[in-house]
Amino acid sequence: MNNINEEYIEEYIKSILPDKPEFFMELECYADKNHVPIIHPEVAQFLILLLKMKKPLNILEVGTAIGYSSLIMAYGTQGKANITTIEKRQDMIDIAIKNINNSSYSDKIEILEGEAEEILPNLIDKYDFIFLDASKGHYLDFFENCSKLLNDEGLIVSDNVLYKGMVASDELVVRRKKTIVKRMRQYLKHISDLEGFITSVLPLGDGVAITYKEGGI
Repeated sequence: MNNINEEYIEEYIKSILPDKPEFFMELECYADKNHVPIIHPEVAQFLILLLKMKKPLNILEVGTAIGYSSLIMAYGTQGKANITTIEKRQDMIDIAIKNINNSSYSDKIEILEGEAEEILPNLIDKYDFIFLDASKGHYLDFFENCSKLLNDEGLIVSDNVLYKGMVASDELVVRRKKTIVKRMRQYLKHISDLEGFITSVLPLGDGVAITYKEGGI
C-alpha cells in the first residue's frame, strides 16, 4: 500500500482489471521477485486507455527499467506507435533489450542509453505522448525539456507524483525523503499553474499527473 488509497480500494480495483497477455504477467513476476519498480497494474490499464483514446504515433518515455511500460504502451497502441525510451542503467538496458526482443514490438521500441538530462535537450523529434517514470527529484527538469518536444494537444503523463502519500501530507514524510518531496511539490505546483497546459492529478497507483498541451504554445 502506498498511502494513496485504502488497501481495500486498491485490491478491489486490481481485482476487476482485465487479464493481460501471459508475457506481461511474466514480466510482473520478474519485477516483483527482483524488486524492480514497474508501473502499478491499475496505472498500466490507465495508460492503455489513454493511448487508445489519443492514438499517438510517436511516444517518448523517460525511465525504461526492464522495458515493461514501453511494452505496455506498444500493446496499448497495437504496435502502431514508435516508442523512444531513455535509461541510464546498463543492467536495466540489457534486461529491457531481452524483453523487447522477446516481444512482437521489437521494431517499434528504441532505447537511448544515458542520463535523461543530457539526452532530452538534444532530441529533435516531436512526440504526441510522453511518459515520465524516472528520478522523481528531476521531474521539473524533465518537463521543461519534454514540453518543448511535445506536439500541440499532446499529453505528458508523470508517474509516482504523490510518492507514497508523502507529497500530500507532511505527517508521512520520511526525513531522508524531504528533498524529493519538496521537489515533487514544486513540480506539481508548476505544471498545475503553467499557462497553456492543463493538468489533473489522480490518486491512482502512487499518484499520476496528466498534463495536456493546448494548441498554439
